Amino acid sequence: MKLLLPDWPAPAHVQALVSTREGGVSRGSYASLNLGSHVGDDAAAVAENRRRFSAAAGLACAPAWLDQVHGCDVVMAGVVAVADACWTMTPELPCAVLTADCLPVLFTDRDGSCVAAAHAGWRGLAAGVLEATIHALPAKPAQLMAWLGPAIGPLAFQVGDEVRAVFVAQAPEDADAFVPDGDRWRADLFALARARLRRCGVLAIYGGGLCTLTDSAAFFSHRRDGVSGRFASLIQLAQKD
Repeated sequence: MKLLLPDWPAPAHVQALVSTREGGVSRGSYASLNLGSHVGDDAAAVAENRRRFSAAAGLACAPAWLDQVHGCDVVMAGVVAVADACWTMTPELPCAVLTADCLPVLFTDRDGSCVAAAHAGWRGLAAGVLEATIHALPAKPAQLMAWLGPAIGPLAFQVGDEVRAVFVAQAPEDADAFVPDGDRWRADLFALARARLRRCGVLAIYGGGLCTLTDSAAFFSHRRDGVSGRFASLIQLAQKD
C-alpha cells in the first residue's frame, strides 16, 4: 500500500499521511483502495479497505469517518457526525477526511498539542470551514501550521461566474485566484485556501502541489471519472515516550 507523507516541519510525534488508490480490494471505478462508504461501492470491499488502511497506517483505533456535506461544522474527533472537520488533543485518536478533488487541509500547532483535518472544496472554503477549524483549535493562529493535500489543480478546475462571484464578494483580492478560460474560469483552490489561512493569521502553510484530476494512478477524481472512490487524509498525535 502506498501512503504519502506530508513534507512539513511538524513535531515528530505528529503523524500525518494520505492514502492513494493502491492497496485495496475494490474494483472498477473504485479500484482499488476506496475508503468512501457513500459512493456506491460494495460495503464489504470498503470495510476491508478501511481495515487495510488502518493496519498500514499503524492506527491504534480506526477513524470515526465524518458525514461530509461541504459545510463548516467542526467536531471533536472520535464521533461519527455530520461535519466537515474534526480536531483533537488526544493521542492516538485520528482526525481524517475523505476527498476526490476537494481540498484536504491538515493542521497542528508548533508544539504538537492539537491536530485537525478539514474537508475544503470550494463550497466549504466559501462557507468558512478553515476559519471554523482554526477557531475550534486551542492554539493561537500564529502558532498553527497547515498542510494542503491533493486536490484538483489550478489548470484543471473549471468553474462558472457564480463560483468566482462568491469568493470575490467575500474578499475582492481573491479575484487573483481565477484565470479566464473561455466563458468560464480556472480556479486555484490552493491559492484560495492559502489566502483564507493567512487572513486568519496562519502563516506557516505547506503543500498544495498535487492534482487529483491529472494523476489518475494515485488519486480518485470525481470530476475526471464521474463515479469514483475516495482517499483519506489523516493526522493524529502519537503517544510521547
